[in-house]
Amino acid sequence: MSASRTFSKALRPLGRQLATPAAQRRTFVAAAGLVRASAVAAARTAAAPVAKQQTRGVKTIDFAGSKEDVYERADWPIEKLQEYFKNDTLALIGYGSQGHGQGLNLRDNGLNVIIGVRKNGKSWQDAIQDGWVPGKNLFEVDEAISKGTIIMNLLSDAAQSETWPHIKPQITKGKTLYFSHGFSPVFKDLTHVEVPTDVDVILCAPKGSGRTVRSLFKEGRGINSSFAVYQDVTGKAKEKAIAMGVAIGSGYLYETTFEKEVHSDLYGERGCLMGGIHGMFLAQYEVLREQGHSPSEAFNETVEEATQSLYPLIGKYGMDYMFEACSTTARRGAIDWTPRFKDALKPVFSDLYKSVKDGSETKRSLEYNSQPDYREKYEKELEEIRNLEIWRAGKAVRALRPENN
Repeated sequence: MSASRTFSKALRPLGRQLATPAAQRRTFVAAAGLVRASAVAAARTAAAPVAKQQTRGVKTIDFAGSKEDVYERADWPIEKLQEYFKNDTLALIGYGSQGHGQGLNLRDNGLNVIIGVRKNGKSWQDAIQDGWVPGKNLFEVDEAISKGTIIMNLLSDAAQSETWPHIKPQITKGKTLYFSHGFSPVFKDLTHVEVPTDVDVILCAPKGSGRTVRSLFKEGRGINSSFAVYQDVTGKAKEKAIAMGVAIGSGYLYETTFEKEVHSDLYGERGCLMGGIHGMFLAQYEVLREQGHSPSEAFNETVEEATQSLYPLIGKYGMDYMFEACSTTARRGAIDWTPRFKDALKPVFSDLYKSVKDGSETKRSLEYNSQPDYREKYEKELEEIRNLEIWRAGKAVRALRPENN
């Protein structure tokens, strides 16, 4: 059996003041609050001392009293990137969300990047649609690895585990092994991904999906990312990790470890970023419906106002600014109820972190995502979410937004 066929086989098993209508009252109060909040923000900006920091290089930033070094894109203009990687071939293995975003950004930055995926599979076809050319910069996995000096393993976590016995012998001395998630090396007792001892092993983890990595790059912005060094054989692994971070489209990078990256990532996804926030949306919506509120009102009060009005303010200016932009009644209630929610939720978050750290979440993920029919099972779960009343109501609400008409 050929090497490429062996790889293919290994891979296969694998969002109220009295007389006026509520909406108008809120709009007026929020607008008045927003004016006040804008004045506060402007005053803060005017009062803040101007930091005298170099345009390029490492900046030491005070994060709430803790000083950390931040590495900026400005220190790696495209000419410097191209010079730094002029003798390298970046072999990107896997063409899912991160493979798509990172690969296209590397290509647009003028670096020698090639894609390695199973021939004629879905990822192969996706790559061709994105302009990758078979035999030029699109190859089967084994050929891509043989050509590469920096091997970017962007297969799914389960696929990395399944294919590692085949891939590892090809990661020979002189190459660099790159990950965008600390999952496989950190939980090696479960994944069996024992990295070779004679190569640099680095990580750059964008804080967002591969689609966001790509869209922010195209907008001239850049996603924030973390980087880490797992193994430094050459003495240049850290510099290489930072350069790779900028090359894939990061605007700035902060240093972490493989362990902290994977622990915080799994924890965040299951908590506030996805699982926890969905649970809160469902709980609030269901109580509103039980109390006789219509689907549209329940959705607007739970999701639409949060994502369209309040969360963007938090993202841009912070929680205090968002409070300042709301009515005094809303502000008072939010401040009063915050401790109760924190006290109720913190034990759940503590249990979650323990489950991440002890490998339980990794075990669950590997077992589920390695099943031959996992895609069908996953689609069934997504269909159940799609058909929940809250999200069916949301589809109708989103259609009413002015930009959608």
